[in-house]
Amino acid sequence: MKNLFFLVLILCADKSLAQTDSIVVHKDPRVDLLIKKQIQINEVTTRDSRRSMPGFRIQIISSNDRNKVFAAKAKIYQQYPELKPYILYLPPNYKLKVGNFKTQEEAQPYLDRLQKLYPTGIYIIHDVIEVKPEKSLEN
Repeated sequence: MKNLFFLVLILCADKSLAQTDSIVVHKDPRVDLLIKKQIQINEVTTRDSRRSMPGFRIQIISSNDRNKVFAAKAKIYQQYPELKPYILYLPPNYKLKVGNFKTQEEAQPYLDRLQKLYPTGIYIIHDVIEVKPEKSLEN
């Protein structure tokens, strides 16, 4: 009799285990609020570390004469100290680019003025620019 009882109990337990193949999780809704708050905190704390973005620069000169490119850089420093010059060496040429512009429209007035100094071979190009993050007062 005992053996029959255990056999029936085992068969019933097997059927109940076979029928429960899904798990229900009850999540506290405050977890979603904490996740959103952490996303906001991460945005604020990492804003200062993001210092580059896609933008535009003005390419002044591309030449294999190093002295010519460095002379152009010195001339840009003297006449436009607000424009930061960048020299890139891609063998055999040196390239001089200036500025950190977010839009082409922002670069256009400088292009017009620089074309008076360098009438040929100057144009606006896509580049990764340096940015100074704006400090926001959001909390």
